Amino acid sequence: MVARLLIFSMLSLAFSATLSAGSTKASECAVIVHGLVRTADSMADIAESLDDAGYHVVNVDYDSREYTIPALAMKYLPPAVARCADHKPIHFVTHSMGGIMVRYLLEKSTVNNVGRIVMLAPPNHGSEVVDELKDIPGFEFMNGPAGLQLGTDQNSIPRQLGPVVGDVAVIAGTRSFNLLLSQLLPDPNDGKVSVESTRIEGMCWFLAYPATHTFIMQNDTVIALINEYLATGKLTHADAEKHQCSVDGAASPSATQ
Repeated sequence: MVARLLIFSMLSLAFSATLSAGSTKASECAVIVHGLVRTADSMADIAESLDDAGYHVVNVDYDSREYTIPALAMKYLPPAVARCADHKPIHFVTHSMGGIMVRYLLEKSTVNNVGRIVMLAPPNHGSEVVDELKDIPGFEFMNGPAGLQLGTDQNSIPRQLGPVVGDVAVIAGTRSFNLLLSQLLPDPNDGKVSVESTRIEGMCWFLAYPATHTFIMQNDTVIALINEYLATGKLTHADAEKHQCSVDGAASPSATQ
C-alpha cells in the first residue's frame, strides 16, 4: 500500500511538472514564415514540433509572388503578430525570403514583446542567382516582384536593411543538389544562397549546417536546433558560433568559437 502511494505521488508530481512546463510554453507564440515560391505546408514539420513543445503557433501562408517584399511583409505579418495577442513573447522562425520579410517588418514598424528569431538560409545580402537570372524571360513570372528584389544590386531589399537587433540565430545550408545554380554562387552554398550571404551584423549565433536550401526546414537536426534556441537562446551544436550582439549590449560582427 505504501509503495502504491509512493508511485502515485511520484506520477502526480511528474504530471504536474509537465502541465507547468506546457502552460509556460503555451504563453509564448511562434510565428513561422516560409520563403519564396513556397507555402505554409513547407514549414509544417517545424510548426508541428513547436506545437508539440507547447507554443502557440502561427504558420503564415501567403502568395509570395503576389507583391514586393515590403508589401508582403506589411500585408501578412502584422495580422500574424496580432494572432499572438494573448501569447508573449513573440518568436519568429523563418526560411529564406521569410527572414527578409521579418527584418523589414521589425525595422519599419514597432512590434512589442519580440522574443527570439531563427532564420534558416536567409539571403541577408541577396543572392547572385537573382543577379544572373533576373533578366531571363519567365523569371519574374515564376518568382514575382519579390523575387526580383533578392539580388545583390542597389534594388536589393536585403541590402537596404540595417543590422539585426535582438536575439537572432542564423542557420545556413552548405549542400546543394542543383549544381547549375551552385556555379553562380560563392562556395560554400546551399544551391540558392551562399553561406557568406546568410551572415548578418548583429546576429547572436551562427551555424553552417550540411542541408540544402530546399529542405533545410525539414531536417530533424535543424528542427531540434530551432527548439533549443527558442527555449534557451543558445545553439550547442559543435560548429555553432557565438557572436556579440545587441542582446549582449553591443551589436558587433566579431565572433568567438
